[in-house]
Amino acid sequence: MTKQIKSKERVSDHGEVFTAEREVNAMLDLVKQETDRVDSRFLEPACGDGNFVTEILRRKLEAAKKRAIPPRKKKPLPLEFEKQSVIAIASIYGVDLLNDNVITCRNRLFDIWNAEYEAICKGEISEECREAVRFILSRNIVCGNALTLMCVDDEQNDTDMPIVFSEWTIPFNDTRIQRKDYSFEELMRGANIEDDIRRTAQMSLFADEKGEVEPSFLQQYIFDYRRSQDYGR
Repeated sequence: MTKQIKSKERVSDHGEVFTAEREVNAMLDLVKQETDRVDSRFLEPACGDGNFVTEILRRKLEAAKKRAIPPRKKKPLPLEFEKQSVIAIASIYGVDLLNDNVITCRNRLFDIWNAEYEAICKGEISEECREAVRFILSRNIVCGNALTLMCVDDEQNDTDMPIVFSEWTIPFNDTRIQRKDYSFEELMRGANIEDDIRRTAQMSLFADEKGEVEPSFLQQYIFDYRRSQDYGR
């Protein structure tokens, strides 16, 4: 059973109370049609050490397995699962004030992804892909203040650096991935959800609900997804 508090001091200083597993699953079941999609995007603006996002990833990886199974076959193709699993983990975003939570959250997500990767890909495992996933997590799970939209220092004070998220898509029929970087402020302006920062959903993180309006991005890269860590840190 996951502990709901780490210490009384953290509750007092930061209001830190983690959501229990039963409640996490009950809430995610309300948006099951999205958690069962490999490429649906989720943002948790107070992710803690990852109770929500880890369960989202588990569900997405099950969907990735199904998408990687070719017609009239029973098992996923390793390389196709690798690709689908990268799409799954690249669609999950989180922000937290406390750096130890951010590090733990990234590690939990990586461990869940890596366990499935090893189980399915076995002899076709790529160390480059592992490093790419770690890099994607370093950009998607960030230490910051989701209310001010700024990165924070070790004392949880705002810095002068805005939170920047990357959108990851694989729009080509190969292993190339497209990365676009956006400021969190621009995404919130485009999504029009300032009045409800606690929403956790994929509906309008990088476009409006109809997919018609894209916020202005800072920069764009296109490269093989296994080389994500080599571009634009």
